Amino acid sequence: MVTERMYGRVFWTGNWASYRFRRRVPELAVRNSQEKVGLLLAYCVLRISPNTASAVPRYPPPMKLHLLDATYELFRSYFGAPPRKAPNGGEIGAVHGVMASTLKLLGENDVSHLGAAFDSEIRSFRNDLYRGYKSEVGVPAELLAQFPIVEEGMEAIGVPVWRMEEYEADDALATAANRFVDEVEQVVIMSPDKDMAQCIIGKKIVGFDRRKRAFIDEEGVWEKFGVAPESIPDYLGLVGDTADGFPGLRGWGAKSASLVLARYGHIEQIPLDAELWDVEVRGAERLVETLRSDLSDVLLFRFLAVLRRDVPLTETLGDLEWKGVPRDRFLAFCDQYGFGALRERPHRWVE
Repeated sequence: MVTERMYGRVFWTGNWASYRFRRRVPELAVRNSQEKVGLLLAYCVLRISPNTASAVPRYPPPMKLHLLDATYELFRSYFGAPPRKAPNGGEIGAVHGVMASTLKLLGENDVSHLGAAFDSEIRSFRNDLYRGYKSEVGVPAELLAQFPIVEEGMEAIGVPVWRMEEYEADDALATAANRFVDEVEQVVIMSPDKDMAQCIIGKKIVGFDRRKRAFIDEEGVWEKFGVAPESIPDYLGLVGDTADGFPGLRGWGAKSASLVLARYGHIEQIPLDAELWDVEVRGAERLVETLRSDLSDVLLFRFLAVLRRDVPLTETLGDLEWKGVPRDRFLAFCDQYGFGALRERPHRWVE
């Protein structure tokens, strides 16, 4: 009988077709052909014993793609970070905050591929479809003025930037998630926006709220909204989305929408006669009446909530790999805007 004690251990050398056999005895006397066969088997398929952990092949950590809602990050930094003036006197605090937090993000072990999307123009094609859709109205001018600067700053730290004009930043994130999901272990969409929940798939595409440090997967979408990710546009069409500027239908709240959509999935599958509903919802007659009378509105609201997956992004996954901060460009940017302390933040440089 061939045993590890007799014939040693099989060690990994970086290739499954290449093994190195190390004998644990000074000499090996193969007495017959049966032992020769046993030796061959031991050489090729013998399992490594627990005390040979150092010989186990070491794989790189699973590749993740991180997608950053940089518009949200800029707003968050503007209202949360201390104000700061550039040498020319312009407000620059939000730019500094976004760059500092992104450099910190890039220092985390599992962040190897990163893309950032901005609403370079707050208005999008959706404003042509619905007059009340969100726009730059009410946004502080000194915040709007920081968009082109922070876009340049993110590129100065080596992060690919998607500048959205006709589309929205959320559309770019949805497109990238959909395009690269099969090439990575996991896609992490770093945005707290409700509409991003429609992109989540199991634990393959997940959301992450950087402020709360909280992940959300498909099970989490069900727990939070009471519907599947693919029903999120229908849910927002019914209840509205104040952040995006459309109201939903009167009388429809989160509870009624989740109960109905958990059963029927999409708006057009909801019976327009309450007697045909096989789910108990308080005020069903009134809800159906509203749905019937405002059906065209709710279908428009749903369309506004659907994220595009066809934004013309030119980058490949390889282009999103962060290789380091381009030293000269970054230092010149810091000098231009007076970011002295930020010069020392990068932990990896490229010349």
